[in-house]
Amino acid sequence: MSSDHDSPKAHRPHGAGEHHAFMAHHFNTPGQQAGAAKFGMWVFLSTEILMFSGLFLAYFIVRMHYPDMVLAAHEHLNKTMGGINTVVLITSSLTMALAVRAAQVGDTPAIKRNILLTIAFAFTFMVVKYFEYTAKIEHGMLPGKFYNAAEHGYYIEGHPHIFFAVYFCMTGLHGVHVLIGIGVLTWIYLRANKGHFGPNYYTPVENVGLYWHLVDLVWIFLFPLLYLVR
Repeated sequence: MSSDHDSPKAHRPHGAGEHHAFMAHHFNTPGQQAGAAKFGMWVFLSTEILMFSGLFLAYFIVRMHYPDMVLAAHEHLNKTMGGINTVVLITSSLTMALAVRAAQVGDTPAIKRNILLTIAFAFTFMVVKYFEYTAKIEHGMLPGKFYNAAEHGYYIEGHPHIFFAVYFCMTGLHGVHVLIGIGVLTWIYLRANKGHFGPNYYTPVENVGLYWHLVDLVWIFLFPLLYLVR
């Protein structure tokens, strides 16, 4: 005869009776799963910060060796477009934070609305960046050996091809992160549309929010360094 101590339930840790539909079998409680997911997200974000830190270091090395060239080359960047994109991303951080809060209180319509707004801001950022890149390509302000701005009537002393190599690498990688963000935000919206998120389960929304805030934060550093340098 089996006793209560032999039952699987008796061996589960305190709080293990809590459950939600998306709890993985290898976790004992939803809180444990949420903590592990958030820890994993922070580890991932730390690697992202390390990657962008290398690019920022490259920028400062270029600026240290060619200060006059950097000052001259940055004048050819469109500060208005850069400023618009800064406002767009900062606003998207607000809508993302509102989406996370809506998930925490179980307000599904607000989750969907704010996620859609965040996606719209992300697309706006990419559209502005498309026009900015198009202008650079048309003017021959390209990285490395592809630089031929002088043929289009734009002459910058020094080695501007190095500056534009750094510019395209940093902003291009950031743009890739924005596109990835659009993808995961769309995934969150589709899940919210199915009513998956509420007070007992909102970790995916929260983690995507952390990712999106990092994307915004990186741009907040990129904008003054590339567009407003003095």
